[in-house]
Amino acid sequence: MGRLLLRLLFVLALPVVLVALWWAASDGNTDPFWPPLRTILKTFPDVWTADRLRTDVVPSVLRLLAGYATAAVVGMALGTVIGSYRRVRAVCEPVLEFLRAVPPPVLIPVIMLFAGIGDTMKVVVIASGCVWPILLNTVEGVRAVDSVMLETARSYGVKGPARLRHLILPSASPQIFAGLRQALSIGIILMVISEMFAASNGIGFTVVQFQRSFAIPDMWTGILVLGLLGFLLSVVFQLVERRVLGWYHGLRASTRRS
Repeated sequence: MGRLLLRLLFVLALPVVLVALWWAASDGNTDPFWPPLRTILKTFPDVWTADRLRTDVVPSVLRLLAGYATAAVVGMALGTVIGSYRRVRAVCEPVLEFLRAVPPPVLIPVIMLFAGIGDTMKVVVIASGCVWPILLNTVEGVRAVDSVMLETARSYGVKGPARLRHLILPSASPQIFAGLRQALSIGIILMVISEMFAASNGIGFTVVQFQRSFAIPDMWTGILVLGLLGFLLSVVFQLVERRVLGWYHGLRASTRRS
């Protein structure tokens, strides 16, 4: 119980300090573009009502999850194939390096030509940016599978889907989850950017509308919503990661103790 309280203290210490500094630095400020934190927090419940959460936050989260899930499936599938076969990797590597260097926001006008301006466009934009860290980490994770374990599995006749399920994916899963974690933050950024183009709802759309109407405190509340959303998604991701990679974290803990 004491360790849990100490850990909770460490987790909350920095956010509390940053909020206190923000409160002190902005208190009494008359700059209309830098309102006091007191004003932002007072405005928050009036802006983000249950109706606005339903019409703006929920669609944003659904687009993010759809794009993220698409990128996860495509990235893991392609990464497993590319990482497993040297010739495939040699052929695909130049093309992957070229495509990875293209910033996803630059592709938004092109994607709009083919996918329109609806939710499909936003999901494709999110997926196009999230796929790269997942794909590249999956490739490296599959390549790093112990060759001795691969030979042992081959000697015992473990092939095809069984080897993929019981050896390759579990061995590569720590690195795959590292890519999934990186992709999550990229997905939130692209969710906001995509909603600034030809959108009628969403958090990014709402923040831009507040900025254009000079509702500055309302705009800052939207930024707080994005921060809270990112924090909640990170917590959920950590819970899933600890459950799926429980064996890995247990192995690391036992190694440190020894």
